[in-house]
Amino acid sequence: MLRRLIARTFWAFSRWTLVIEPAPQRPTILIGAPHTSNWDFVYMLGIAWQLGIDVRWLGKHTLFTGWAAPFFRAVGGIPVDRSNPRGIIDEVVRRVRAGEVFGLVITPDGTRSNKTGHWKSGFYRIAMETGMPVTLGYVDLPTKTTGLGPTLELNGDVAADMDRIRAFYADKAGVRPELRVEPRLRDETGSYGTASPA
Repeated sequence: MLRRLIARTFWAFSRWTLVIEPAPQRPTILIGAPHTSNWDFVYMLGIAWQLGIDVRWLGKHTLFTGWAAPFFRAVGGIPVDRSNPRGIIDEVVRRVRAGEVFGLVITPDGTRSNKTGHWKSGFYRIAMETGMPVTLGYVDLPTKTTGLGPTLELNGDVAADMDRIRAFYADKAGVRPELRVEPRLRDETGSYGTASPA
């Protein structure tokens, strides 16, 4: 209740308008894009707390060793060793099979300062291996809107799935439009596995 009250107060005084579709009722991957500002994290929490979504996000394990570690864990952080991508997927699968209902926030266009010119494929791999749908979250400066868009079931046709994602983000600019990255994987012709029962 406290988180929802904080979120309602935040949106009441924010210059941004919250626009949402119905929140998914099962574990889902929440795409955060375009990721161009530190404000993205604040908006993500505001959206999740407003809708009552229990969010999780993946962070470097070193973030969870300092003084801020309790805060990061309290707001849904999961420490991961990025040198072991398989371990990240295994951890998500374990949580889903344990019955947790959460939104796994992923920013596939990379960190604000580390843009590669394409999206990372991790979200797609996790979706295909866990059977989790993908909910498209966004921030758009020109319209001063932020929120959740449609929830998509990925079918393994990478190019077709990414075309649907690109169509949604075509008019979404982020907080700093000059840092926006086009939703495109480095390789959209390959296979990223098949969904397994969650």
